[in-house]
Amino acid sequence: QTQLVESGGGLVPPGGSLRLSCVTNADFVHHLTFGWFRQAPGKEREGVSCISKAGDMTDYAPSVKGRFTISRDNANKSVFLEMNNLKPEDAGVYYCSARALRYSSVCPALVRGDYSDMDYWGKGTLVTVSS
Repeated sequence: QTQLVESGGGLVPPGGSLRLSCVTNADFVHHLTFGWFRQAPGKEREGVSCISKAGDMTDYAPSVKGRFTISRDNANKSVFLEMNNLKPEDAGVYYCSARALRYSSVCPALVRGDYSDMDYWGKGTLVTVSS
C-alpha cells in the first residue's frame, strides 16, 4: 500500500520559517506528480503548491508565491515544502498528496483551487503561526 508521511510542522512566530517533508514508500515515485494542500479550521482544503515528476516544473497558489518553495528528491522518495515569512493565515494542517498524472493535468488547476482528485494522501502535519 502506497503511503505518504509528512513531518516538519510546528509552532513558529509570524515571519518565521518551516520546512515540511513528505516521504513515500512508492517504488514508482518518478511517475508521481506531488502536491501540497492545507486546511485551516473551519475552511476548505486548498491547494498550495505542486511539482512535476522530474521536479523541473513547479507552481504555487498566489497567496504563497514568493514565500514557499517546493522541491523533490526522487532518489530518496521525498518532497519538501520550504515556507518562509510565514503569516497567521498560513496556519493549518498541511497534506502531502500525489497523483500518477502529468504536471499539466494536475498542477495548474490544483493551485487555482480547482483540483483535489489525488491518488494518495498523507495524514497531515500541523503548522501553527502565532506569537
